[in-house]
Amino acid sequence: MQFERYNPAYRGLKDLGWLKSNFIFSFSSHYNPVRAGFGLLRVFNDDYVQPENGFGIHPHANMEIISVMLSGSMNHIDSLGYKEVVHKDWVQIMSAGSGLRHEEHNVGQDEVNFLQIWIEPKLQNITPRYQRRFFPEEKRLNQLVTIVSNEEGQAHCWINQNAKLSLGSFEQGQPLTYSFNPLNKGVFVFNISGTLQVNGQTLNQRDAVGIWETDKLDFSFSTDSKFLLIEVPINH
Repeated sequence: MQFERYNPAYRGLKDLGWLKSNFIFSFSSHYNPVRAGFGLLRVFNDDYVQPENGFGIHPHANMEIISVMLSGSMNHIDSLGYKEVVHKDWVQIMSAGSGLRHEEHNVGQDEVNFLQIWIEPKLQNITPRYQRRFFPEEKRLNQLVTIVSNEEGQAHCWINQNAKLSLGSFEQGQPLTYSFNPLNKGVFVFNISGTLQVNGQTLNQRDAVGIWETDKLDFSFSTDSKFLLIEVPINH
């Protein structure tokens, strides 16, 4: 087994007042030559947006862009014609493909916190698409729920890549083993809250680790914990 820790102390920070971002990998003005991503996972930002603020209209192409809403309410408007609001426990994905434009703003009374994730696509220049799904926390208790998958279905969002994202909310002492095909695959674990152990690595709140050259992850939970797991190709 190989692993790399992503300690919060070594992250890029951006504070614009209305926006506070924590960059695990190189992004925007933050550049770290040894942290360009974990395989095809290129961006992982922990973002906080103040009320009545947000991201103006801007373009994307050939990137899978996922937002995992942890708190608050944020609108979504794009050049595909979608105009809606997503709340806590919603997940949205844009397959930017040949190109689209979008904007996002905090439309609630409270701070928005969401995880912004970019994964390189499998196919280039596909027709752009947008999708969202709701994953209530009570239905994730003591189980790992797939939120994004390369297999199309009604229960999760679809991604243009051989990747899978899962959310878990586990009580202290509950067991969990996650098995996967290790061929050109690694797993990135981001601990949202609580304290957990995965393959001997302790993750406190907002800690992260990338693990590869294994086909199984064994979790234990020192406290009630919530976390995001990303299974992703580690090479092109």
